[in-house]
Amino acid sequence: MSSWTDRLRFAFQPVVNLTTGGVAGLEILARPETGDILAEARRDPELDRRLAVSAVRAAVSRETLLPLYVNVFAGTLADLGGLAPVHDAVREAGRLPWEVTIDIGPPYTHVPRRALLDAVAVLRGQGFRICADGVGDGEIPLRLLTDLAPDLVKLDASLLARPAAIRAMRTLCEELGALLSVEGVETEGQCATALTAGAQLAQGELFAPPARLPAADVYVPPRSPGAVAVPRSGPSVREFVRPAALLPATASAGQVRALLTGSPDVSGVLLVDRAGVPVRSVHRSRFLLSMSGRYGHALYADRPAARLGDPPRTVGVDATAWEVLEVVAVGDRARTSDDVAVVDGHGRCVGVVRLADLVRALAETRVEEAAGLNPLTRLPGSDAITGEVDRWIADGRGFALSWLDVDHFKQVNDGAGFAAGDELIRAVGRALQRAASGSAGVGHIGGDDFLVLSVPEELEPLVSSVLDVPWSAGGYPVTLSLATVLCTPGSVTDHRQAAACLATLKKAAKALHGTSWVLGRAGAAGHEIRRGTERAPAPTG
Repeated sequence: MSSWTDRLRFAFQPVVNLTTGGVAGLEILARPETGDILAEARRDPELDRRLAVSAVRAAVSRETLLPLYVNVFAGTLADLGGLAPVHDAVREAGRLPWEVTIDIGPPYTHVPRRALLDAVAVLRGQGFRICADGVGDGEIPLRLLTDLAPDLVKLDASLLARPAAIRAMRTLCEELGALLSVEGVETEGQCATALTAGAQLAQGELFAPPARLPAADVYVPPRSPGAVAVPRSGPSVREFVRPAALLPATASAGQVRALLTGSPDVSGVLLVDRAGVPVRSVHRSRFLLSMSGRYGHALYADRPAARLGDPPRTVGVDATAWEVLEVVAVGDRARTSDDVAVVDGHGRCVGVVRLADLVRALAETRVEEAAGLNPLTRLPGSDAITGEVDRWIADGRGFALSWLDVDHFKQVNDGAGFAAGDELIRAVGRALQRAASGSAGVGHIGGDDFLVLSVPEELEPLVSSVLDVPWSAGGYPVTLSLATVLCTPGSVTDHRQAAACLATLKKAAKALHGTSWVLGRAGAAGHEIRRGTERAPAPTG
């Protein structure tokens, strides 16, 4: 009688990093030659667990060093309470659990929620990473998704026709600290949609089809200008993580040399302790140079590779690209090409980032920012400020949004000349920039209008630094009008609501005499006059 293993083969499909264009890992897919063993595994948790073990062993037989994605049904985890045999198979193969992501797939209907969450906690305790698979076309409740707090969320290909849903899921993933991936990408248009909507990873026929041999080279279409979502405070390091080449801290120089010579695309090796914490960093060029010198192999081959390594450079998984550059900048200049290890909250290595990837992405970010700057003041336009407003709202932060303009600016231009008018606008912009603290944003939204986002506590000194200045243009005195709306958490749903409140307040400020400031609160009627006086009514009769 034939075994189920006789009618089963495995294929590997790359999961692609859309930022770097590299392979982030390999999903192992069961490919039965006859029958529907996956349907059987859905009903039989023990069979599903044995499939997962076989998947790990199949990957090991292909000698791939890439991180692995192993599929398991949610019901299997809830019924079995964990995957001890899978953990054992990973360890027997010489791999580390944090190099393996467990893709938890539907169905979730009738799966005991508490049992599933307890099983996931066991997997996390063993070091496995967690992925919620098939989101968007399955029936996973949002409550369960947030309780799982996955490291990765994989969206079904059907959502590529609904980019708004991908953007919304990206926001949720940022709150959960997860990466976002889209499956089933088949065309360059779908790839562009996924990237623009905020997906960081993807897989599908466009990049590489499932194959019996793991593919390290994939096709990634070139990105068009503006195809990347605007980051909050610099791109997140999560977007640049590459698989790390890891060896135990006790590895010999000969073992490191064998890994490097067999994997020409590996730029360095991290030596980690039993908990997966990096202890030494071995740079490819420096290491091979030492080994290839006279007597180098005889001196070092059987000795610990740690002697030829350096202290690792590490950043947390929540760091930004700018923070990575700071880590590189303060170190030894001879190590600027070294990979930087990315570690999770337990200090375990989850991958590496390369300086070239960061520099390329930050350069693209700067180009995008420059394209949105006002040519007169070099301040960002309204899109940058309103986008930041929406992010503050999403984060549940209170804020003050202010609209400033020059009174009767056309008359200023007509009387003093456009050159004097331009210099006045530049001077007001510089004053706002100087007054704005690190948490405030200043935008020039056209003509003589400025938009300022700040925390309420910093509003008074910011206003004083601008309104207490005796402004003039070409010898003519000039007054300013300022309107501010205070928005407490939950008082507005997006920047449009805040702008609507602000428009009414601006009209009230412009109706006052002299330099004026009107303050209102979102959701409350009326306003407070902080500067300026009401104009006298026109005489009658």
